Amino acid sequence: MRQTHQHIVRRTVITMTALASLLAGLATAATPSANADSADRPAAPRPSLSPDATPTPTATPTRTQAQVQAQARTGPDGRTRAEARVQAPGRSASGEPTTGSTTGPTIDTSKIDPSAAVDTDAAADPTTSGAKVFQGEAFDTCVAPPLSTMRAWKASPYRAVGVYIGGRGRACPNQPNLTRDWVQGVTGLGWRLLPLYVGSQSPCVHADRKRPYAIDADGAWQQGVREGRDAVARARGLGMAERSALYLDMEAYDQRDAKCGRTTLSFIRGWNREVRRLDYVPGFYSSAVSGVSHLEGARAAGTRDLPAAMWFARWRVGPNVHGEPVLAPGSWQPHRRIHQYAGNVKQTFGGRTLQIDKNVVDAPVAVVR
Repeated sequence: MRQTHQHIVRRTVITMTALASLLAGLATAATPSANADSADRPAAPRPSLSPDATPTPTATPTRTQAQVQAQARTGPDGRTRAEARVQAPGRSASGEPTTGSTTGPTIDTSKIDPSAAVDTDAAADPTTSGAKVFQGEAFDTCVAPPLSTMRAWKASPYRAVGVYIGGRGRACPNQPNLTRDWVQGVTGLGWRLLPLYVGSQSPCVHADRKRPYAIDADGAWQQGVREGRDAVARARGLGMAERSALYLDMEAYDQRDAKCGRTTLSFIRGWNREVRRLDYVPGFYSSAVSGVSHLEGARAAGTRDLPAAMWFARWRVGPNVHGEPVLAPGSWQPHRRIHQYAGNVKQTFGGRTLQIDKNVVDAPVAVVR
């Protein structure tokens, strides 16, 4: 009996010792080692009992302020405003891949002569220098309509019309109605005119039909000066006086190409300089995500000899001269913007049908005397 009792006690002690060892081993296995993979993972932040306490930071990547704003605000074209203003690297505003800066090509400052530079004076009201500003709806069409059509279209909501006065890249060079008498006639009917000059085009222009009119890369500035002088001569021939706005039409181009961007900008600046020198108001028309964003980048970089008025094309959105996302709120203000918000639209007024582009205007127009 005693031997049996001692045997039972001995077995119980052994069992309890083994059980204690097993439990200690399990506890050790449950505690991660300093060398274990989990040691590189951030510990979960402890919840705070105070609603005003700052959460403990973790190693989880956080979104940038631009990404947060992008999620919160969506623009009228379906892209977020933040995406339009602060584009992600590797993607252009149009969604195409890029290889460089999102603000456009690098500006070649060696081409700038500061002593001869002419400021854009973008903050000034153009009326203070004698320009005539129109505010309202406008249309443009490839061929200037007959005077009878312009009379019939007095029934439309439009009160200004874009006319293509010259340039070797003009799609409709034959303009049988566009004469000095026509200009006087439509002005007498109460129309205001937005003269467009379609000169040489960017060497990296998207449209194949415009490539024969590429800017000469070796003489871009001088070419711009010559064509600016031609634009003024054509405007004068139509009875458009000094202080008239003349809009250089530069069709969409690939501003990702730095060399092409410098050539294009040099031409535009030469054109603007000459138009200003001759006492006319240089304006600029292009796609919002192409030429307009390119010039906005140039303006932000301090480039001179930029246009005094900006005509930006962004279709399939509501008309708004102040809401263009690629333009800083204060740039080309006041009375220096036109928004082309729809294109290739057929409309009929007074029994006359035209295919037009639709615009809202707060900008200088032609001065007809």
